[in-house]
Amino acid sequence: MFRSVLVANRGEIACRIFRTARRMGLRTIAVYSEADANALHVREADEAVLIGPAPARESYLDQARVLTAAKATGAEAIHPGYGFLSENAEFAEAVMAAGLTWIGAPPASIRAMGLKDAAKSLMVEAGVPVTPGYMGKDQSPERLKAEADAIGYPVLIKAVAGGGGKGMRRVDEASAFLDALASCQREAASSFGDDRVLIEKYILSPRHIEVQVFGDAHGEVVHLFERDCSLQRRHQKVIEEAPAPGMDEATRQAVTAAAVRAARAVNYVGAGTIEFIADGTEGLRADRIWFMEMNTRLQVEHPVTEMITGQDLVEWQLRVAAGEPLPLKQDQLSIAGWAMEARLYAEDPANGFLPSIGRLDHFVLPDDIRVDTGVEAGGEVSQFYDPMIAKLIVHEETREAAAQALADACADIEVWPVRTNAGFLVRCLEHQRFAAGDVDTGLIGAEEAALTDARPSDAVIQDASDLLWRSRNVDPNDVWDAEYGAPGFRLNAARVTRQTFFVDGVRHQAPYENNHPVVRYGPQIDGGFVVFHGGDAYAVSRHAPRGAGGGGASDGSLRAPMPGKIVAAPARSGDAVTKGQPIVVLEAMKMEHALVAPFDGVVGEIGVSVGDQVAADAVLAVVASTS
Repeated sequence: MFRSVLVANRGEIACRIFRTARRMGLRTIAVYSEADANALHVREADEAVLIGPAPARESYLDQARVLTAAKATGAEAIHPGYGFLSENAEFAEAVMAAGLTWIGAPPASIRAMGLKDAAKSLMVEAGVPVTPGYMGKDQSPERLKAEADAIGYPVLIKAVAGGGGKGMRRVDEASAFLDALASCQREAASSFGDDRVLIEKYILSPRHIEVQVFGDAHGEVVHLFERDCSLQRRHQKVIEEAPAPGMDEATRQAVTAAAVRAARAVNYVGAGTIEFIADGTEGLRADRIWFMEMNTRLQVEHPVTEMITGQDLVEWQLRVAAGEPLPLKQDQLSIAGWAMEARLYAEDPANGFLPSIGRLDHFVLPDDIRVDTGVEAGGEVSQFYDPMIAKLIVHEETREAAAQALADACADIEVWPVRTNAGFLVRCLEHQRFAAGDVDTGLIGAEEAALTDARPSDAVIQDASDLLWRSRNVDPNDVWDAEYGAPGFRLNAARVTRQTFFVDGVRHQAPYENNHPVVRYGPQIDGGFVVFHGGDAYAVSRHAPRGAGGGGASDGSLRAPMPGKIVAAPARSGDAVTKGQPIVVLEAMKMEHALVAPFDGVVGEIGVSVGDQVAADAVLAVVASTS
């Protein structure tokens, strides 16, 4: 076994790997960018090396800088984590050429499975069922559209070198295909340096089933059962669980056997995930599950597999990379209980899931469940990296108990002023379809309005009112109080003790009732305080926030929701546009965000060009109403 390991990653990922490495007695080495100088993973490592500026391409994705750091610190092995360089065959080869141990899949396996079109052809040869689609070399828009037309809509456009939902779009009709294709290609080129795509038939009622596989250098391959990752939003996983609800033993044996065949077909070594798509219209059936792709790395959702099997998959990775055989044989592995994981993101579901960046002034996560995170109170959520800030994982005897435990944990989250999706997660977990196991990848899209509705309940409004009364140390029953009592005094009528106040900028009125509160009192803010309920955070104040009722999109101005780069400008000054039509496209935090016309009108000045870096709240374009 090597004695030291450098983790070529950041945040939660690096912290997770360090935890196992320390337990095994290994020296841990971190790398970090200038933006991460005070990050948790830097302090948790035995040694840390600055490798470049904030942008990932100039630091975490710079192979030469990572290798220089490994040499300078005497690292004997490199673990790439998941994301960044974890599926980069050239980096794997460079690590081994430098005489270091590569803790990952063999470069040949990465190449074989890294391109989705070639991987599917290989799977057909191995007898693994694949979804129908087009995987050809002709990448002209005309050919791709013709193939999509022939397959029949809806179709799915997917980046050949993609992953993590990037470079992927569902297209429901022919007229929308070319715009979706252009967006996919831009996102794929930005994320993976490769704009090639493939076209797949979009499966109605699709479920995302994946199988954890593990191979060693001695020819052994095992599976560690399946996970269900069907609860997704725009191809980004939200909640994962293991085992998959509704999976009978015969279907489990069929899909896990197919996964093992897939791994053997590429002589796989290390941790990998075989992803399948299932047609869930008639439940899970072996003849309605098809191979999608293989991720030649550890997955973000690997903790749910660890929970139901009792195994540490990072330890398995380290031992296999050191040349040891797999710790267990297939017949020694079994499923115990039910596990679920929720991904906590710094984003605002009530505002189109826009990422939220800034300092975590108030940051409280549950302490009675497993939480994998790379941030802490006082830390920063940076514009430069993925907005996931933590994973919450529970393990219970039944699915029902796991869902309830995870919902309770998400409801206890307190974060401010950065916005999170905690309340959204609670609503997902408590949704009747999820509770019944009736989950497919379209559930969130179909129910998004209800799941993102974070408006405060009557109980929250009443609690906010009561807290405001008490925060002034006044007695609302005192008729002589200048602000609260006297205005409510009546000689021959009931007293009126109502106050006006604002919750997230919305005006409310409520009396003093002094009920048992449902909210938790949070930090003080200008003119008021924050309360937390059900995972959501609400700003309570006596006066309207500055800027309330101002312009924004209502006056036709399109402002950058966060710092980023302009990657497209579909409209030009003078163009007539309809409500919802894209005007400019901003890339930030590894995703594209289209800024659209707020109403029918004519495009006035466009103040940016493709390639421009813009600041948050910068006016990018203006649309003049024609009504």
